[in-house]
Amino acid sequence: MNQPTEQIQSELENFREQWRAEVSARSKNTASSQQSQQPHRTASTQAGPSAPSKPTRRNETAHKKTASKSISHIEDEDEYIQTQSFDEPDPSKAAGQKPGRRDGSSTATKDEEKEPQTALDFYEKAVEKEASGKLGESLQLYRKAFRMDDSVDQSYGHKHFPARWTKPAQVNPSNAPVTVPNTAHHSLEGPTLSLPDLIASFSDLRIEGVPPDCEGVDAPPCPMAALPDEILVHILRDVAVADIGDFVRLAQVCKRLAYLVATEDQIWRRVCLGTEFGFGGMHFHWQLGITWDPLSPADELGLLGDTDTETETDVDIITTLAELKRQRREERRATTSVLLNSLYAGSWATMFRRRPRVRFNGCYISTVNYIRAGQASVHQITWNSPVHIVTYYRYLRLFRDGSAISLLTTDEPAHVVHHVTKENLALHRGGAAPHLPSAVMANALKGRWRLSGEGDDPEAAVKDMEGDLYVETEGVGPKYMYRMELTFKSPGAGKVKAGSNKVSWKGFWSYNRETDDWAEFALRHYKPFFFSRVRSYGTGEV
Repeated sequence: MNQPTEQIQSELENFREQWRAEVSARSKNTASSQQSQQPHRTASTQAGPSAPSKPTRRNETAHKKTASKSISHIEDEDEYIQTQSFDEPDPSKAAGQKPGRRDGSSTATKDEEKEPQTALDFYEKAVEKEASGKLGESLQLYRKAFRMDDSVDQSYGHKHFPARWTKPAQVNPSNAPVTVPNTAHHSLEGPTLSLPDLIASFSDLRIEGVPPDCEGVDAPPCPMAALPDEILVHILRDVAVADIGDFVRLAQVCKRLAYLVATEDQIWRRVCLGTEFGFGGMHFHWQLGITWDPLSPADELGLLGDTDTETETDVDIITTLAELKRQRREERRATTSVLLNSLYAGSWATMFRRRPRVRFNGCYISTVNYIRAGQASVHQITWNSPVHIVTYYRYLRLFRDGSAISLLTTDEPAHVVHHVTKENLALHRGGAAPHLPSAVMANALKGRWRLSGEGDDPEAAVKDMEGDLYVETEGVGPKYMYRMELTFKSPGAGKVKAGSNKVSWKGFWSYNRETDDWAEFALRHYKPFFFSRVRSYGTGEV
């Protein structure tokens, strides 16, 4: 077959260029026509007869956008809940920055303020608004997204949850003849290892330094590669005690550190038994009063009567208190040993992930949304009845000493979490200093917390003793007290969620001290609490 001549090649090249120019011109015309039609449609809907039928909107406070917001990935895809992480510094501290100075947060603000263009952009923006509690704005964005693409939800699932939407490829179809070999046994990459086997394959590897930049040059020194395993494990243990999150992230450095993080059980034992992040800092008995007053010996021992009559009685009570604390520590150690072997297969790492525990380096947030029917205007003709979307938040911060702060407000988490401190609660007690950004703490309530233990249900099995959280706070007046009963277990199944980041409601009561009456609140619109880490809290020290 003869080669094409140069004339034919030049004609083909000219045809390709004309075709590309025509396609680009059509795409530009289509985009411009869509943009011109959108305002026209909006104007026609406003000017049409249906304009009076638009429901009256209630006044809403304008909310500022945060300069930087990072949302962690969904830990449990069944919940469709994204826990927020407030890693940026306190806004009140950042307010002192000079106007001329700018950091990387300005770039993030510009990216967030960029208007969405495609249906997927509108859908992602709607999901973000829904996660922050702005149900009205998210509903409008959802409508725009589905008008542009009726299958945008599937596109969102393919992008963010590919494993849930993509079916595994059928290696050997059922209708294929028997003579066709199964290619699963001839994979070029070898068989897929399970996670335990994959980690076990890292056991013989060593820490390797950075290779040299070019040939003939010595490689940069790597002092960690020369450390014996005993010294390396000691360093990793100190990192875990300082911040368990940094310790786990060390597994991303190299395969050797990933093996040590996953299998070094003595480090996880120290974390579980310690008071920094483990169960040594948990309280299964009340440690303080509701208003943070220290408990008297009679209250702590459960005694009745006056104990201040004789000095010898006081000495006996103090000795008994010391023995009581020692006995409680021994009981907690014994319970931990029993649970380790019965529920967690002797793995300290599994116990740390799955056993219920309270976290102190953040706060628990419950976002409540519900719809309340409105009333149509008597002066306008309406085709439908207006509704109001009500949104409010519950904040619950627990401290290491057994105290707690409870707050109910309509302010968004980004404007509240950095102010939930004991200092701000004391500063704004009684509505003082309303001009400060932390004035939202004027409605905060003091309280105390503890976990469920053997004393709550002595006849229950060991695995069923734990998993509940009790919080008692101040009421609307001095004679009232609120009691919240929460649980780390999922409703119905009774299983504890991994990480214990979700706390569900079991009951909410109000106690009248004068009449000795208990009144139960209905849990109609109450939503679970989800833990959100706040960087300004540090490790949660009191």
